[in-house]
Amino acid sequence: MSFASLGLSAAILKAVEKQGYDTPSAIQEQAIPAVLEGKDVMAAAQTGTGKTAGFTLPLLELLSKGQRAKRGQVRALVLTPTRELAAQVAESVSTYGTNLPLKSAVVFGGVSINPQITTLRNGVDILVATPGRLLDLCQQKALSFSQLEVLILDEADRMLDMGFIRDIKKVLAMLPKQRQNLMFSATFSDEIRDLAKGLVNNPVEISVTPRNATANTVEQSVYAVDKSRKARILTKLIKENDWHQVLVFSRTKHGANRLAKNLDADGINAVAIHGNKSQGARTKALADFKAGKAQVMVATDIAARGIDIDQLPFVVNFDLPNVPEDYVHRIGRTGRAGATGLAVSLVSDEEVKLLHDIERLIKRTIERKVIEGYEACFR
Repeated sequence: MSFASLGLSAAILKAVEKQGYDTPSAIQEQAIPAVLEGKDVMAAAQTGTGKTAGFTLPLLELLSKGQRAKRGQVRALVLTPTRELAAQVAESVSTYGTNLPLKSAVVFGGVSINPQITTLRNGVDILVATPGRLLDLCQQKALSFSQLEVLILDEADRMLDMGFIRDIKKVLAMLPKQRQNLMFSATFSDEIRDLAKGLVNNPVEISVTPRNATANTVEQSVYAVDKSRKARILTKLIKENDWHQVLVFSRTKHGANRLAKNLDADGINAVAIHGNKSQGARTKALADFKAGKAQVMVATDIAARGIDIDQLPFVVNFDLPNVPEDYVHRIGRTGRAGATGLAVSLVSDEEVKLLHDIERLIKRTIERKVIEGYEACFR
């Protein structure tokens, strides 16, 4: 199947071809025709499956056929949980809409609100936003949703995790009842299905990854280590194996900062990314990591969500996540598009129960490995 067979216009196909894509991914193959038919969609898809283009391409197609946005109006709203994801979706809209006369904007906190107000007052066809900043802008009467045609909730599960449910409901209350709704989530928990009941009408359901499965292209291993020696072991693994582009997960912001400093002190160029960092610092850290200037990026789950890096070779769980599903999301960032990836977990005594919960979820035992001289006395 080709993109041309999905019903997209020549202007969009040209932009897709310029990015080097010729065959749609599984989510794109299923979502694009459903969106173009005007149906509501509920899709289970993780970062790395091509889901962003799965909704931006048909959205651009639909909007290009209608009337341009009038002053102060928004025709399509994409809600995302984090600044990074908002910027990434906005980039996708801009890239694929380059040959179309549509206006788009992205708004999130941490930067000045005034330029955003000016942009919105002129009207935009597609607005990508985080919930908090969007509500601030609504209070300032910078925009109107009376002509909204499409609403997209991206990474709805993470929005609920981050406590955005009240904000989402406030936004929904402002929108016209007659609209198309698209909802993307890595998993469909009971809470997500509850939210969907008041949002999507008779949706097309799409699922492109087996629930809570880990990719076969990711080699997973566990090192049983004493907590106090984790940083030393991580340095040893990175140096001895000459790992580059290593994404390391820390449970806390403080822990991420401390670990990045430790790695730097050991001669490994590392950056930390988390919610307490300014938008500028986060953008620079990500750019340095993508460009290879930083060998390691230490991140918290929430900050890392929505960071899309092609061919990421190494993921390290410095701390295991409290929620087993987050392990699947974390290691799903490597071993994409047929490439092999390595996911290493450093597990201390108090994390053994978390490890067993993860193994129960993914229905497999993760291979145990040891480093001579660093063996811990538990399993």
